[in-house]
Amino acid sequence: MNHILRGLAANPALPSELVDRLIAVADDEIAMELAARPDLSHAQALALAALDEGTAVYLAYEGRLTSADIDPVAQPQAALALLDTGAGLPEWARRFATDPVIERREKLAACPDLPPDVTDTLAADSEIAVVAELALWTTPDMAARLARHPHAEVRRAVAANEATPPAVLEMLLTGDGLPPALRCLVCDRERTPATHAHPHPHPHPADDLPRGAFCTGSHESTVHDMWRQALSNPATPARAAAGFAGHSSALLRWSLAARPDLPLEVWGRLADDPLPGTRADLAENPTVDATHLRALATDVSPDVRRSLAHNPRVPLDLLSSLAGTTKIGATLLPRIAAATPAEVESLATSPDPAVRMLLAARRDLPPGIRDALAADTDAKVLKSIAPHPGLSETGLRDMIDRHGVRVLAKVATNPDASPSLLEHVTRHDPPVQKAFREVARHRNATAPSLLACLTDRQARPLAAAHPSLPVPVIVELLSDAEERVAEAAAANPSLPSAMMLELTP
Repeated sequence: MNHILRGLAANPALPSELVDRLIAVADDEIAMELAARPDLSHAQALALAALDEGTAVYLAYEGRLTSADIDPVAQPQAALALLDTGAGLPEWARRFATDPVIERREKLAACPDLPPDVTDTLAADSEIAVVAELALWTTPDMAARLARHPHAEVRRAVAANEATPPAVLEMLLTGDGLPPALRCLVCDRERTPATHAHPHPHPHPADDLPRGAFCTGSHESTVHDMWRQALSNPATPARAAAGFAGHSSALLRWSLAARPDLPLEVWGRLADDPLPGTRADLAENPTVDATHLRALATDVSPDVRRSLAHNPRVPLDLLSSLAGTTKIGATLLPRIAAATPAEVESLATSPDPAVRMLLAARRDLPPGIRDALAADTDAKVLKSIAPHPGLSETGLRDMIDRHGVRVLAKVATNPDASPSLLEHVTRHDPPVQKAFREVARHRNATAPSLLACLTDRQARPLAAAHPSLPVPVIVELLSDAEERVAEAAAANPSLPSAMMLELTP
């Protein structure tokens, strides 16, 4: 019965008095389903929070609990969740700053707007994980202070913090003005020089050092990761980052490729980088000039060309040439979404169906262009345009008549598909399984099409949850052999309240 109760807990039509009855018998799973209800009263939220701290944490993050509802001693995780949302009390922060449980201090360190005395306490914590977590989220002043911390792991976290002052980030890259780090996680645990290797393929979770982490006394792997974090940090000055364009580390060069502020000569070097990932990120960078984008359009890597197609500033003629040679799919590309009315007209008459397919992914096309694409002879274009609002039933049926199984599922996703059209889709021979799933979740589906969807295993739970399914069928499905189908039926808002009452302990 537990799956039935989970379904009831999620049923939007469940009366409030039955919510109370479910709370009284709820386990962790049911409590979480109940906690997600938008109609939950404050009293019900309090009752759920008292059952399970995981549920209390969820409710705290959802804004359903206040500081007056939580005892930080009895429910420390929920109190920390409120602190994380800015709704906790300063005295809680002071309490957790010296909590004997390391994980609680670490969680606190990530919370915003902590009192200054609390951040001072956390910055002096004996556990590096706590100090590093603080460094990752703290204010500019504290980040600048922690950049001088003797432990390299703390400096690595400072490098990732976007609030770190630019001058401090540059110092972390160059080392100028900072005393050398004295320790790292590797030399904390192993005699240097050392290369960390897990003793077996499935290391214990407590072994949090990455494979290959090494230190010869200069904390090399941690410093390398610190540089990566700084190069990816948008607050790092471009002049400091640009100096790594020729670095021997492919990962450091890769970290530069998405930056919007690099000079032309750096783009040129990265466009010739041997690592495809670097070139792919560069190709998607909207600040790269057209000359380099055109050079990347001939890249041997399909990933690079695909990334270029997703660049919001790729020249339209270049995108058109990529459409026929690169597997992009029927997705709405940023440049297509931003096309002007004149460009839309030009794309709609392109001789290349791959280009017309990309345009058809828009859902705001002028009626004339929409209807012209709906009459296209290429199935790829039809699959892309079929979900467009405003298409006539005659046009959608014509697509099915001309291309059958190739467009059936996409036609079923059209928000304006009528009940009769959806029934037509479910009667198609041969059937298309994905089409059944789309019909089963469609708002316009009616009893005949939903009954047909019940014959498909994957569409069955979707149909069981649809409010247009006949009530006797919903009740029958409560005893279905497949639990997810029965659970979906229990969550169906058309389930009679009398049956809800009968199912509730």
